[in-house]
Amino acid sequence: MSADKDLISVQQARDLVEAAHRAQAEVVRFDQAKIDHICEAMAKAALRESPRIAALAVEETGYGVPADKHEKNRFAAEDVWNYFQNLRTVGVVSETKDVVEIASPRGVVAGIIPSTNPTSTAIFKILIAIKSRNAIVLSPHPSAARCINESVKVMRDAGVKAGLPADAIGCMTIATIEGTEALMKHKMTAVILATGGIGLVRAAYSSGKPAFGVGPGNVPVFIERSADVPKAVQDILTGKCFDNGTICASEQAVVVDTSIEMAVREQFKLQGGYFLSQSEADQLARIVTTPQRSLNPAIVGKSVEVIANMAGISVSAGTRCLMADVAGVGRDYPLSMEKLSPILAFYVADGLEHGAARCSEVLHYGGMGHTAGIHTRSREAAVRYGAEMPASRVTVNTPTTHGAIGFSTALPPSMTLGCGSWGGNVTSDNVSPLHLMDIKRVAFETRPVPSKRPAVAAQPAIRMSQSPAAVSTTPAPPTSRGVDTPAPKVSRQEIAAIVDRFLANRQPEAAPPAPTSNTSRNDYSTSAGGNRGASGSVREPASAASNGRKMAEFVSEDDVRRAIQKGEKIYVGPRTIITPSARDIGDPAEVFAKI
Repeated sequence: MSADKDLISVQQARDLVEAAHRAQAEVVRFDQAKIDHICEAMAKAALRESPRIAALAVEETGYGVPADKHEKNRFAAEDVWNYFQNLRTVGVVSETKDVVEIASPRGVVAGIIPSTNPTSTAIFKILIAIKSRNAIVLSPHPSAARCINESVKVMRDAGVKAGLPADAIGCMTIATIEGTEALMKHKMTAVILATGGIGLVRAAYSSGKPAFGVGPGNVPVFIERSADVPKAVQDILTGKCFDNGTICASEQAVVVDTSIEMAVREQFKLQGGYFLSQSEADQLARIVTTPQRSLNPAIVGKSVEVIANMAGISVSAGTRCLMADVAGVGRDYPLSMEKLSPILAFYVADGLEHGAARCSEVLHYGGMGHTAGIHTRSREAAVRYGAEMPASRVTVNTPTTHGAIGFSTALPPSMTLGCGSWGGNVTSDNVSPLHLMDIKRVAFETRPVPSKRPAVAAQPAIRMSQSPAAVSTTPAPPTSRGVDTPAPKVSRQEIAAIVDRFLANRQPEAAPPAPTSNTSRNDYSTSAGGNRGASGSVREPASAASNGRKMAEFVSEDDVRRAIQKGEKIYVGPRTIITPSARDIGDPAEVFAKI
């Protein structure tokens, strides 16, 4: 039965990618106004349905708090869209006298969606993919497939009403490891957005496709001696307890400057923190980790009451967070790891230098490149601390949960946070529509390049009726300039260039006869691949094989790209001229068929 499920998942991935590829060929022709109209319609629909799909996510996964998941959905649908709605993603996006930048979409995006933030991540990835004129296929975490598919349905329905091809947004209903790998490795998948465990992110990077992965976030936060202690504690508990700690950027460890330790402890107690005794901390550690020292998924996103009951610990009503003094960092200290729940490790360090060293240690144990935080009244201290952190985001005087995603800071709003080379990621940015576009740059000469050879006057153009074979290297007879002045010689390289220009710029000949009723749709005369030049005009085939297939006479890079988009073959023979760039693209895609 499991094997059957894997086969179904693999086939579903293939079907969805191929359909999305066809749809994207239509989306790429949309102008900026139409793209923005579609995205706005989808964002409004997601915002309208946010409370319902948030409740569905908690019901299905058992993680988090409905009200907080609603806020994450709202952030993804409203804040993200408001931030990027005026971003140009079509045509010329930037222009100076010397450089013109033109946006080009990637193609089909494979979006891997986690169970901890399922609906908000789905909303976010769909919006940034369509905004940048891509299509997207989502692979949901199996434990959140229902709520993710419902989120997709809400956005797809709204997009279709606004003019989006339905297949531009796809979502697997049966997602297995094999199916997800098939999605990521499919030849028509252009780029991967991977949010999930480290194993999945590594699989994305090993798929052979460009991938934006994210890493775990074992986030430390330092309370420096000049900090506003009551606000610092309030911010930390706000970030840690939001949606029961399921956001990777939530605080995992607090490091306190020695001189303010007692004031900080008192504030945590006043604001709902519960400091565990050593025996209680040991009980908690046993349920936080598995025998293999990995995080126990049974505690992820659960409330303080549920976790305390699991550990056999009694806490008073109103307790917001469990806090444990931890002596070190690493495998021998289970509570020093990322916990994705309302549990905080507590450390004390003397001064900024030692505090930063302890925070760096925490990041090295499962949080490299993600996020760190500091609470201080000193801008200099914040910058010094940030310089020491192996983290892509260092938030100051704000909850790390909200600061890292751009909710309470000026960072670009995002539900996908790159961890840079520290975390084995290709970017340290907050991922956005900008990462799902290729930018072409038309660059004009600004500084002439000196040459020892003078410029040579252009050779006379070949008449259209003249065959390339008629070009000769024999010197022309003497002219009135005098018998001692030889005509300029033409090198073999120049002959080759002339032939190339002749073939590339040749005017279309008379249109071929209309196809008969039994002509195949893939015949050369009706195919979009291999029979049109850069201008889109049909070329008369050089010859025809006995099976009715028409052989291409000349194939350019544009011909190959057009054939790939339409899923068609280009029929070639020994007389077909194929440009090197066309062959480089066509051979791996198996576009050419010999006749």
